[in-house]
Amino acid sequence: MKKIVLTGGLALAIISCKNNQINQNITDTAAVKSSIADEQLMDKVQKDALKYFWDYAEPNSFLGRERYHEDDIYPDKDKHVITTGGSGFGLATILVGVERGFVPRNEAVKRLTTMMDFLAKADRHKGVWSHWINGETGKTVPFGKKDNGGDLVETAFLTSGILMVREYFKNGNAEEKALAKKCDELWKGIQWNWYTKGGEKVLYWHWSPEYQWEMNFPLQGYNECLITYILAASSPTYSIDAETYYKGWTRNGTYLSDKEKYGLPMYVKHNGAEEYGGPLFWAHYSYIGLDPTNLSDKLINNYFDLNKNQVLIDYKYCLENPKQWKGYGPNYWGLTASYTRNKNGGTGYNAHFPQNDHGVITPTAALSSFPYTPKESMDFLKFLYNHKPEFIGTAGPYDATSIHYDNWFTPRYLAIDQGTIAPMIENYRTGFLWKLFMNAPEIQQGLKKLSFKSEKYNIR
Repeated sequence: MKKIVLTGGLALAIISCKNNQINQNITDTAAVKSSIADEQLMDKVQKDALKYFWDYAEPNSFLGRERYHEDDIYPDKDKHVITTGGSGFGLATILVGVERGFVPRNEAVKRLTTMMDFLAKADRHKGVWSHWINGETGKTVPFGKKDNGGDLVETAFLTSGILMVREYFKNGNAEEKALAKKCDELWKGIQWNWYTKGGEKVLYWHWSPEYQWEMNFPLQGYNECLITYILAASSPTYSIDAETYYKGWTRNGTYLSDKEKYGLPMYVKHNGAEEYGGPLFWAHYSYIGLDPTNLSDKLINNYFDLNKNQVLIDYKYCLENPKQWKGYGPNYWGLTASYTRNKNGGTGYNAHFPQNDHGVITPTAALSSFPYTPKESMDFLKFLYNHKPEFIGTAGPYDATSIHYDNWFTPRYLAIDQGTIAPMIENYRTGFLWKLFMNAPEIQQGLKKLSFKSEKYNIR
């Protein structure tokens, strides 16, 4: 056979072509390796956050403790104080743990059954749980002097988790079906319409048997409370009408905004934070189960865009860094409510957002924003685990950090912050919790009642 020898430009072209193919293969291999590393890192932070609700759960009820402090010299002081809303996020976190094989399914069912039995016997105020509950007795622990009754918003966060547990186990074995039935009974016992204060076209946050409506806090948008109206409209037993949603939550449509920041439309007026938007938990708490993807109602064309823009505005603010905090940048960003560093160097609590920026970055802000800003959130996750191990504790990233103050951090956790990390990362990865919640029959009907639309879930 005759050899064909290539010379000149044609030979160079073929060599170049082969080199390009080799380079492409190297690039593809590197991308696959990077993707595997990203997946492993997401697994890691989800497992870590799960520990808060599995290893550090309140020991009698197994519900979520309000806080856990690694540096506490009195570790048992708040051991039995349960947080209702944080427990709801904890339920979602445990479901992620089961689905990913981080915890055994049968052990989770036993724990969840104990939780539902506890909630059934705990104090309820017209079916609504209080903000805090004693995990040993089930009695209301006052959150404030007059805040000693039902907390509708915390109950909504809890109920969202209860419904997802029901949906996940309703077609399982006998023990799982019994668990789902307990969840269903708890859901049906909540008197959402009582919290309209006798039929006003708005929901109220608090009611107390002792102080009645003295707290006087109507739920009006925009903040973290949207899920409360969705659940109230979806209730098969004590529902509200669509007029209550549009008159109350949207303020007859006056909560809409035509403002932009960094060229990004804000769509709604964020209560008390209209220039940049509120703390980032407003883009998380209502959306553990409620899927904002292409979700619309009569006034908002796409809730995903609303949330994404809020997160991006926060991100761009941290890049702009007008107060010149050391460390702020594309790998270290995210402002939300959390523990904070006080002026005297001690630990306090504050709702951080661009107009209330104290140089403190809260890891849950970026990590729970994965569905909206996957690249920016991944950059933060990599930076945290690869370059700031001092910011990571036994149950994942600590609640509050600051590079500016000599790498200050508080070795403490809060359920409401730790509880959104695994669920929102999972919603980015698979949509797992979104599918559970959005396919619940009552939620479908409630969303239709309020004129929501989602092609993804056949809601028209």
